[in-house]
Amino acid sequence: MGKGKVSNSSHNESNDNETKLVLNIYDLTPMNNYSYWIGFGIFHSGIEVHGKEYGFGAHDFSISGVFEVEPKCCPGFSYRCSISLGRINMSSSDFRAFIENLASDYHGNTYHLISKNCNHFSDDIVYKLTGKHIPRWVNRLARLGSLFSCLLPESLQATRVKKVPEYHQNEGNETLSTTTPSEIDETEQENPLLSPKDGSVDINFVKAAP
Repeated sequence: MGKGKVSNSSHNESNDNETKLVLNIYDLTPMNNYSYWIGFGIFHSGIEVHGKEYGFGAHDFSISGVFEVEPKCCPGFSYRCSISLGRINMSSSDFRAFIENLASDYHGNTYHLISKNCNHFSDDIVYKLTGKHIPRWVNRLARLGSLFSCLLPESLQATRVKKVPEYHQNEGNETLSTTTPSEIDETEQENPLLSPKDGSVDINFVKAAP
């Protein structure tokens, strides 16, 4: 699908297709409170469009790892900040088709913290829609690559669910729900992203286009 038309104007208030494009950034580790100020950190990011936030996480299966949550509420991480990337002229249905097509390239079992992580996914969305990239500092860890990967805690290497979720209908769109915490062996959890601690945040995987 082609790029959405980018707009920085406020004169199109009657255009229902126009929506904000926002990068929401989270801390993966408390050490970001110290390293952030020197331009380094370990971050998760998601893209907010049409009132939903889209991210990429890992699981053990060759199906979509793209999920949607309420903006700024991705469980397991600490929300840090948002960066406005302007506005795009793309309807909700067109964006849904766009994200489902993109999900075909982001299966859960292809996630890798260094080479194919959530920030690569966010950057891919932004580049396809605007021709621009997200700020370099958001994914600086990946660019440093294997130089520091051996120093990372094992818990940060992947985000996994332990059971194949089932598809269901969600407001006319087919999505994939995560398992509940009771269905996951707590001793095997590697990261809490896909396991809301209090069950109050809905996480739905987006089914990839065939």
